[in-house]
Amino acid sequence: MRSCLIVTGGRLDMAFARCFLNDETFDKVIAVDAGLEAAEKLGIVPDYVVGDFDTVSDAVVEYFKRFPFIVWKHHKPEKNETDTELARSLALTLHCTRIVFLGATGGRLDHMLGNIHALKGCMEHGIDASLVDRQNRLYLLDKGKTFKRSSLWGSYVSFLPYSDKVTGITLEGFKYPLNRKDLQKGEEVGLCISNELTGDCAVLNFETGILLCVESKDENWTG
Repeated sequence: MRSCLIVTGGRLDMAFARCFLNDETFDKVIAVDAGLEAAEKLGIVPDYVVGDFDTVSDAVVEYFKRFPFIVWKHHKPEKNETDTELARSLALTLHCTRIVFLGATGGRLDHMLGNIHALKGCMEHGIDASLVDRQNRLYLLDKGKTFKRSSLWGSYVSFLPYSDKVTGITLEGFKYPLNRKDLQKGEEVGLCISNELTGDCAVLNFETGILLCVESKDENWTG
């Protein structure tokens, strides 16, 4: 499995990021604009840097220009894609099968929502892609999944329709089970929020549509 880390310019809990990176290894690293500043603090030298560089300091840019192997992808501020979306597209060309986004959830909500939507291109290429922060792991599903307590991000699992409608949702091994339930975007929002596993494993199945899955933990969670 060829993996890629994308460090974006959103708010990032550095203590969490250091702990996360201690347990993970990546074949390629892409820094996105102000994500370059986070990379410097984390001691990461990226393979690629993507962005219009309107939110990163000149000093940090000059620091990383000392590394001749870094590939710089400079884009104009006036463009249809976000910098994170451009980084995502670059990761697809690198034939990565797993992509993790750091710094993609904190800060401006418009950027966070854009980053969630950028996951769809990954899903369409069969790539395991997720946005992670200290409390959450977000990803899209177009088919069922088995959840294991040992590998969950926290105590809670929530499902929200990403497509307008998701049909035939069945939840087994969850505190709040479902049997072939249809979900419409914007309706019964709380039905699949903050579910929990009752045992070591639980199973999600559904017939059509795309779900946004959020694995999450409370701020003071220590499990």
